[in-house]
Amino acid sequence: MKTILITGGAGFIGSNFVRHLYERYPGYRIIVLDALTYAGSVQNLPQGSFDSDRFEFWYGNVLNADLVDSLVSRSDLVFHFAAESHVTRSIFDNRLFFETDVLGTQVVSNAVLRNRDRVELFVHISTSEVYGTAESDLMDETHPLNPMSPYAAAKCGADRLVYSYWQTYQLPAVIVRPFNNFGPYQHLEKVVPRFITSCILGEPLTVHGDGSARRDFLHVADHCEALDRIMHVERSKVIGQVLNLGTRADVSVLEIAQAVKRLMADRLSELQFIGNRPGQVFRHTCDAAKASRLLDWTPKLSFEEGLRQTIDWYVANEVWWQPQRWMRHIPIVTADGKRELH
Repeated sequence: MKTILITGGAGFIGSNFVRHLYERYPGYRIIVLDALTYAGSVQNLPQGSFDSDRFEFWYGNVLNADLVDSLVSRSDLVFHFAAESHVTRSIFDNRLFFETDVLGTQVVSNAVLRNRDRVELFVHISTSEVYGTAESDLMDETHPLNPMSPYAAAKCGADRLVYSYWQTYQLPAVIVRPFNNFGPYQHLEKVVPRFITSCILGEPLTVHGDGSARRDFLHVADHCEALDRIMHVERSKVIGQVLNLGTRADVSVLEIAQAVKRLMADRLSELQFIGNRPGQVFRHTCDAAKASRLLDWTPKLSFEEGLRQTIDWYVANEVWWQPQRWMRHIPIVTADGKRELH
């Protein structure tokens, strides 16, 4: 029975991966470590898991080295999701991002190093935000790293820290750079659930700038499938590698707002254009050829179908998201000193 430690396992992507493993692999033992900050909740975890002898939940912070080391020492595989993850919030409160994303990753990496006789695989979940705005039509893993926000810079530091541990100590590390994820259990601060819930509530859909910024959106279920394949592929294929995960297609923020309104048959909520977000990345389109080759993986869900499923989930789970309504907009101070809600 393999034991898998998942840091940040009560957050959006982490909890989706926990449910994926819990439902697909009854022979695996899962340990979740999460600080339960505003974006994490035990409600995101598999139903009935707390009564199962193959599931453990630990309420704690990745900065707690003793706790992290004790959990890593019992684990065969480590998936490190724990991070602060919102660009706009990093402008509002950037210190926390560097503490969790960089120093937290250092703590986890050191624990894996101390237990490398036990740990078979260490998967660090990075982000495409480390690239900044695209310098080519498709962005592969060799694209320059030009982080454009405090969040992106913190994740870039963590990404390169893990890489340095592989180079220096031969840590069994894999770095994953997913492009924009969406799907169930995502916090309302993110654009897709914010637009969906705005339609449900009959409120304006706020669009940054003219809405032309484009992103490659990957449904979280396809992300989880890729991580599953990293777990089970021959180790020599992936250790030491950086892998992009995305769809090779991009969609603008304005197109997302229009698609949400169309799929929800919404005629009441208006589009409201606000100032461009500082640190805005204007295009991200993924080249996932490497992941496709090494993992035999390609995304199954189109953006349209994934969006339909995501809308259905938020419509059916208002009890889950209602407590987050007050956090849908964040106050920031722009470069010219103007205060705006983003």
